[in-house]
Amino acid sequence: MVGSPPRPRKNAHDREILRLAVPAFGALVAEPLFLLSDTAIVGHLGTAQLGGLGVAGQALSTLVYLCVFLAYGTTAGVARQVGAGDLRAAVRQGIDGMWLALAIGAVLVVAGWPLAPWLVDMFGASPSVTPYAETYLKVSLLGIPGMLVVLAGTGVLRGLQDTRTPLVVSIGGFALNLVLNVIFVLGFGWGIAGSAWGTVIAQTGSAAVYVAVVLRAAREHGAPVRPDAAGLWTSATAGLGLVVRTAALRLVLIVGTSIAARMGDPEIAAYQVGFQVWTLLAFALDAIAIAGQAITGRHLGAGDTAGTRASTRRMIQWGVVCGVVFGLAIMAVRPWLPALFTSDEHVRDLIFTSLLIVALLQPIAGVVFVLDGILIGAGDGRYLAGTTLIATVVFLPAAWLAYGADAGLMGLWLAIGVWMLTRFVTLSLRARGDAWMVTGATR
Repeated sequence: MVGSPPRPRKNAHDREILRLAVPAFGALVAEPLFLLSDTAIVGHLGTAQLGGLGVAGQALSTLVYLCVFLAYGTTAGVARQVGAGDLRAAVRQGIDGMWLALAIGAVLVVAGWPLAPWLVDMFGASPSVTPYAETYLKVSLLGIPGMLVVLAGTGVLRGLQDTRTPLVVSIGGFALNLVLNVIFVLGFGWGIAGSAWGTVIAQTGSAAVYVAVVLRAAREHGAPVRPDAAGLWTSATAGLGLVVRTAALRLVLIVGTSIAARMGDPEIAAYQVGFQVWTLLAFALDAIAIAGQAITGRHLGAGDTAGTRASTRRMIQWGVVCGVVFGLAIMAVRPWLPALFTSDEHVRDLIFTSLLIVALLQPIAGVVFVLDGILIGAGDGRYLAGTTLIATVVFLPAAWLAYGADAGLMGLWLAIGVWMLTRFVTLSLRARGDAWMVTGATR
């Protein structure tokens, strides 16, 4: 086709994917390590404390990740402007997202504090778990503004095709979180509250670093830094489809935690560990999806549909390979991993069983996460919202059927497998067509 850019070779796609995905892998793995380190430390306080962390962690994650559009939507929007050659507009759009993040974070703190007992009760925690869950949640709420600013700042830099800086910030934040958790929980004896305070301080410090980096980019490209009402409104409305998508995803995770909590304290404790392993691998696979967001947005912003199609095909291949590797890795460490988190033999057995399903689902997850990222980068939020709702509707009866049939954690994880298969089918069908490849600096 006349005027179309030459199609890059496969190894050129690999270099670009690796340049963005490898640093993103480190940054994304560091994020769930915040909770994994908390889980390992709190788990040695007792089963009730570990269950409390599981319930509070789900509630907190739900509040934060409903706002994940601050990262994903910002990445796609900024990348499109980069592809169109307007770096000033790209940085300006990112700054609007960070102001929006700060405003939403303040609202969530004010609204979430009095609602903390209700949020914990919603998960059906037992009387022994509830006080620990409330303590962790109330303290952690204070870190939400920092968490959301981190999301938005990460989106700005990814859209600018920079995933190395988020890696450095994530490593620094994880190291600080780990040190503070050891000091507060084991040294000062603050219990589960000490774990929460360590995470709050680490996240707030990370947010300060992102603010400094983005302000430097604003000075370099002459972008204004004051909040703009029109820009804030655009940032808020552009992510509506992603909000619906994320809400549907979180509903699945909430129901999963709620069902595990109703099974008993050992089940919720084991589910917390299995879920954190799943999250760690999900974020690792999402590294390719992050590359997909940035690459897809830039190609479409530049009007390069051929490059979009070729890079999509290659990233899917990467997702499959990584999923297989991660699944095999879980099987290799499965015999000894449960002992890292608890000394309770019953909980260890439940973790051991759960990890089998987690391992088997990784190749499917590799494709799902990659396609999800690619469509986010294309701004295809409406389709993602609709199909994620469909997958959630499929999951809910499967999960409750597993609970009613007394199938235990194995049944719950199988229901999660049905959910992933539904997402695999719907996302694959979309990627085969061309309707999602809308070109231009904005969508």
